[in-house]
Amino acid sequence: MAANNHNGAEIDEILANKEELEEALCVLAGSDPENCSYSRGYVKRQAVFACNTCTPSTSEPAGICLACANKCHDGHDIFELYTKRNFRCDCGNSKFGEFQCQLLPVKDTINDKNHYNHNFSGCYCICERPYPDTDDQENDEMIQCSICEDWFHTRHLGCTVAEPEELQEMVCESCMNKAPFLWTYAAHFAVPPVVSIHHPEEEEGVEVDVEGVVEKESRQSGEEEPSTSAKHTKQQDAANRTPPCKRPRDEMTGITKTVACGLKELQVQGLERARQGAVFWPYSWRSKLCTCTDCKRAYVAADVQFLMDQSDTILAYENRGMEEPFGQHPLMALTSSMDRAQQLEVIYGFNELTTSITAFLDQCATEGKTVTVEAVHEFFEELRARKRRRTNAGYQ
Repeated sequence: MAANNHNGAEIDEILANKEELEEALCVLAGSDPENCSYSRGYVKRQAVFACNTCTPSTSEPAGICLACANKCHDGHDIFELYTKRNFRCDCGNSKFGEFQCQLLPVKDTINDKNHYNHNFSGCYCICERPYPDTDDQENDEMIQCSICEDWFHTRHLGCTVAEPEELQEMVCESCMNKAPFLWTYAAHFAVPPVVSIHHPEEEEGVEVDVEGVVEKESRQSGEEEPSTSAKHTKQQDAANRTPPCKRPRDEMTGITKTVACGLKELQVQGLERARQGAVFWPYSWRSKLCTCTDCKRAYVAADVQFLMDQSDTILAYENRGMEEPFGQHPLMALTSSMDRAQQLEVIYGFNELTTSITAFLDQCATEGKTVTVEAVHEFFEELRARKRRRTNAGYQ
């Protein structure tokens, strides 16, 4: 019975690893591994790669799709850029000189709507360091900005990092300042909550904070100091309405008037936030953004109109990758047609392979060795020899 329990635990762990693998590969959602994405135009979001062999850091930046990374640039020095929005594959255009795309040779000389940053040259964050960085002694994870799509070390964000489960997106300080109206939304909806800052009023003697207003009204009417519970109730009631000095004339006369701009409505509430450091946002924060005509113009002017699109988020993109068939990894498609014993055998072998590769790359990084073709061949030959030894031992 104990042996059965042990095997059951091992099976559960392997299947859990399978689920983790599916989640890790969902970044390739919408990316066709066989056909160049160029014909699809400027894809809303896709996995993008850069080839340091064909377009090194000294040349013009260029990005390629998954299929071209696999087919046209096989064996080249490729690094992954995660995903980019509204990007069209550059493989084989004028930035690649005489090199032609093997999948779709006929292309425009340049994709003038593509946006590039220093990621395409292998640099990230404000520190302009590569990833992975073998010289970095700190084990610091990186987070992608939802607007500029650059990656930042958590220690370079200029703020305390929120817990991952509490946030969906991060916007770096530079992008916040390029779209300054976002600071108003940050004061109300960002993580963590901000403290209300009350401004002195022009009329002398008028209390600003809610508690002061309640207390003053009580004293002027000759009422006794309310009990703690009654006082708390009055504070809540007052907090749920706009302070008297902020109430529009139409409201005071009993006429209901629809607020045309949600941003302006937030601005008059007096909440502020220090305009420094990156900002972390909870789920569904984009749904809070005003979409009146003036605000839409502001989004376009700041080049952040995509913030109005809920499906633009990385979370929405990855969810599609988990659901759509073309986002399924070949390993998962292969195991779906096998019985349980065969599934476990394949998954176990794949997990062992990935563990060995990770250990090999970590060792090269620790020893400062360059990963050469010869070293990779030796590595896989050792894996084959290890497999033969296990097979022979099994027959004996």
